[in-house]
Amino acid sequence: MSKLKNKSEYEKSFAYKFSTWLKGLNDPYLDIDMKVQLPRTEKREIVLEYKNERKKTRNKMYDVSHNKEVTLFNRFYIASCVFFCSLIIAILIITVSYLPETSNPDSPQNNEVAARYIEDGLTETGSINIVTGIILKYRAFDTFGEAHVLFIATICVMILLMCTDEKSKIKAEADDRKYEPKNDKILQKTAFILIPIIFMFGIYVILNGHLSPGGGFSGGAILGAGMILYVSAFGFARTTKFFNEEIYKTIKVTTLLLYAVIISYYFFMGGNGLDSHIPMGVPGDIFSAGLLLFINILVGIEVACTIYAFYAFFRKGDL
Repeated sequence: MSKLKNKSEYEKSFAYKFSTWLKGLNDPYLDIDMKVQLPRTEKREIVLEYKNERKKTRNKMYDVSHNKEVTLFNRFYIASCVFFCSLIIAILIITVSYLPETSNPDSPQNNEVAARYIEDGLTETGSINIVTGIILKYRAFDTFGEAHVLFIATICVMILLMCTDEKSKIKAEADDRKYEPKNDKILQKTAFILIPIIFMFGIYVILNGHLSPGGGFSGGAILGAGMILYVSAFGFARTTKFFNEEIYKTIKVTTLLLYAVIISYYFFMGGNGLDSHIPMGVPGDIFSAGLLLFINILVGIEVACTIYAFYAFFRKGDL
């Protein structure tokens, strides 16, 4: 008796229906035995009945106004969002209230590190701009990581948006010319005047990063903006004559590798308490502060290429 009961329960299970369906014996969803030769009209009625039941179930499921379960879930979802957002805000406010005052001399942020940066920064880094000395010398490891973040972000955008075959490139170029028409005389004449000024200012900001406010990140952003203005005014066909995908990859990888070599040298010498043997120069001169000038140049090129690549890939999937 128990064997027959177990067999009948097993035949009602999904595993049995699925296995018999794989063997072509029955349809588990319509519950029709394929072995039984029913008349075509009767099979059609069974299928229609199943479809009607399925439609009623779907309508009931998506009829939020008459579905108590969905209504309760929506109310619970909204209440949970309000509760957790209020809880997080309260925790943040309480945490901030326990932070020490900025002007308090006993605050942890007012320690010997800040004093070391201010008092000995010029001597140890050779940079008049203390911020550049901190970023590229004292905290060079963080800046090196930021450069890798830009590199990895560009790779991810290339994987997601880059056109890999010639057909997709042609289609992207056609779409780009359709939605962004070229030969705008006002834009081109304005860009013809502004682009050299933008590039000169960006180079100035990079080269004087160790002497005045600026540096590789801000100067690279300016150069990237100039390149975006150029391609917007004159198009990709003209831009690729001096900056294409191969040049981009070569510059991107080369600058990052050179930056890695310089930073690794600093890490090795500093970690072992050795002198880097790189002359600091005269503070205030363009060739001073050791290798900070060259690091700024590498970072500026890296940032400029990244900004332009983001624009190009999001616009038409190609450089």
